[in-house]
Amino acid sequence: MTKKAERTTAYIIETVAPIFNKFGYVGTSMSDLTEATGLTKGAIYGNFENKEALALSAFEYNRNHLLSAIDEKLGVEGSAMDKLDSLMRFYRQYDVFTLPMGGCPILNVGVDAQANNKLLTAAVRETIKELEGKIALVLEDGANQREIQLPVPPLQFAKQLFTMIQGAIAMSTMTRDRKYLINTIAYLEHLVRNEIKRDF
Repeated sequence: MTKKAERTTAYIIETVAPIFNKFGYVGTSMSDLTEATGLTKGAIYGNFENKEALALSAFEYNRNHLLSAIDEKLGVEGSAMDKLDSLMRFYRQYDVFTLPMGGCPILNVGVDAQANNKLLTAAVRETIKELEGKIALVLEDGANQREIQLPVPPLQFAKQLFTMIQGAIAMSTMTRDRKYLINTIAYLEHLVRNEIKRDF
């Protein structure tokens, strides 16, 4: 692939990613894509096999952006508690972070693709597993270092934590009331400090 072709492909993905995320796979029309990119249908499909391939690339673009941010937040120096605090601060502003993306890609694509696109559904499930795994690894390291004490296995705790976060994101999105997110994160911060922090 030539440098120009690579740039065109990257431009298309970057431009259509928030459109697919906001309007969904079925809800996004070809005219939406041509209007946003300023390219013809032929030019777009010269870079992608079909609409499904383009939608999958768009989701992967958003998911990689999200996973990079999570890696950064969980990669801060310090203890497991410091890393979890960093993650909670990120999710407190998650609606702001995902605004340019057209909303939460996990929620939007996960719900939209459930009945009409197996590839996208599988990609969302894989992303959820990856996120839960990243959180579980921090918890496991913290437990091994005797910084925290978990009442359940690390992955189980990570899954419950992520379920509550994602539920708050869903409620905030549906009601357009960010208090669902803010209040849930505040509760989770309290829960984490009281349930798993060791007393020294």
